[in-house]
Order: sequence, then structure tokens, then C-alpha cells
Amino acid sequence: MFSVGKKIGIDLGTTNSLVYVEGKGIVFNEPSVVAIDKESGKILAIGTEARDMLGRTPGSISAIRPVENGVIADYKIVESMLKFYVRKVYGRWIFFPPYLMICIPTGGTSVERRAVVNAAIQAGSKKVFLIDESKAAAIGANLDIAKPQGNMVVDVGGGTTDIAVLSMGDIVAAQTLRTGGNRQDQAIGRYMRKHHNLALGEITTEYIKTKIGYAILPPKKEKFEVRGRDLVTGLPKRVKISAEEISEILSEPLSSIVEGVKAVLEKTPPELAADIIERGIILTGGGSLLKNFPQLIEKTTGIKAQLADDPLSCVAIGTGRALQSIDLLKEVY
Repeated sequence: MFSVGKKIGIDLGTTNSLVYVEGKGIVFNEPSVVAIDKESGKILAIGTEARDMLGRTPGSISAIRPVENGVIADYKIVESMLKFYVRKVYGRWIFFPPYLMICIPTGGTSVERRAVVNAAIQAGSKKVFLIDESKAAAIGANLDIAKPQGNMVVDVGGGTTDIAVLSMGDIVAAQTLRTGGNRQDQAIGRYMRKHHNLALGEITTEYIKTKIGYAILPPKKEKFEVRGRDLVTGLPKRVKISAEEISEILSEPLSSIVEGVKAVLEKTPPELAADIIERGIILTGGGSLLKNFPQLIEKTTGIKAQLADDPLSCVAIGTGRALQSIDLLKEVY
């Protein structure tokens, strides 16, 4: 039994990181961005403050995302991030270090899993637990995955999309795609460079998607003014784009998610597939908030799809609920 040491759950995402503390709920939700001084290697800012520096820093400062496509891209920086998160919510400890449960992509390799564990250990954790994102998302979406019935979850994050069918407390069929909201932003950025000679920053492309991005059925007259740098003159430039343009741009990255959903359904046992037809597909993650995304999934699969109550926080909430049964779990360190 773990009677001492605070239990902390962390959704270490490509775009945002959320921290859940036992007895308090979600206490921290900030971008997974770190600002570093290139010469000294010193970390200058983490989270929102660092994200605000993206595309706005001088040459001596680099604002980076140390988690790419759900995988640790820079081990040392992720270690520093975990230390920052834990100390922000737990303070400094002398005798009772915290227990950490960290979400990982469902299809993560043993090497990727070990990298997360090692970073957590170096951050000061006494015990480390890992939970698949799709399982945490299902728990956070209030699905009773313990029963012998099929539940399907599609968790669209910034760097990955986890698709899974769960029953009897475990994953029956699953697939992790190295694509998510960030890939959609990049598609918008490439289109604007190619067709409008306009260079945009990461924050701007995401904002465009949020304002006039539609998975399907975009309004015909909806337009939006975009500001960026003209690639020909180098001067600031304004361009008006339509919701129909953005919808067409997003069709390619979204098609891979649709194909992934179909692939998992094809691997699902018939009895569980029948349950899913009756119960529907649950959508979680920030990427699922794209306008008309549920309608896209429903149209392409023939199965009703709906957003979870709190798509952005589902994984972190599920991690927190899993922490309540931590005594029954096997720690990975």
C-alpha cells in the first residue's frame, strides 16, 4: 500500500501538458514548450511564457517542443519539464517523494516507454506508473470499460491520434497514428506559402484552424483575414481566405485519421463491433474540437460519433481516476 507521498498524474502531450493531483483534480494545464538560451543551455521559461516566445525570439533564444508526435525528442529538457511540473504542484520534498502516473501513446515502443520512466525517475519520483492514453481517455470520458462490452475511443492530440476498442478493462484493438492537430496546422502553413506567398507562424496557423477550420461542410461565405510576411517582398501582408479553402486543406491529414478508425473497426471482434454500433464512438483530445469532426467520423464509418464532456481534459481526468486504484497497479520502476 502507498500511504505516503502525493500521487500525481501527468498527461505529457505534444501540445499541452496537464497535471492531476490526488484530491484536487487538474491543477496545471500549460503548453509543452520550453525556451532555452542557446549559448548556456539554460532554461529561461516553461509553459505559457515559453509558448508566447514561439516565432518571436532573438537568435540567442530557442523556443522548442521537447515532445514530438507523443515521443520524447529531448530527454534532458523533458526531465526539466517534469521537475518543473512536480515542484509547482508539490513543492520541494525531503522524505516523501511523489508517485507519478504518466500517459503514453497506446502504440509506444519499449524504448519510448523507458525514456518516459527514466525522465520521471530523474525528476525525483519514487514510483512511476504508465497508462495508455486511450485507456485514460476512456476512463476520463466516463466509459465503463470494466464490463464485457465494446467501447471505442478516438483521442486526437497534437502529435498523435490514439484509436482503441476497450472491453473488460483492457485494449482489444488499437492503433496509434503519428498525426494530430499539429499536422493540420502544418498543412495550413504549407498551403499559405505555396498559394499565397505568405509565411505564417505556428500560433497563427493554429488560430486559423480554430476560427474557420471545418472537417466537412464548411459555410460557403465564411472568410477570415490572415496576416503574415510576404515571401516575395519580405513585408507584412494581409490575405483573405475562406472556410472552404481551409476545409480542403485539412481533408488530407484528416483522411489518415478516418482510415485509422476504419482499420481498428476491421480488427474488432463482431460482438464488440455490435456494441460500438449501439453505443457510438467517443471523441476526445483537443483535435476532436475541430468543427464538424464528429459528423466526419459518422459519415465515413456509418456509426454515430460524439464528443466527450470535456475532450481537452479527458486523458488527465482518466489518469487521476486511475490513481485512485494505484495500489492494484504494477509500477514500472
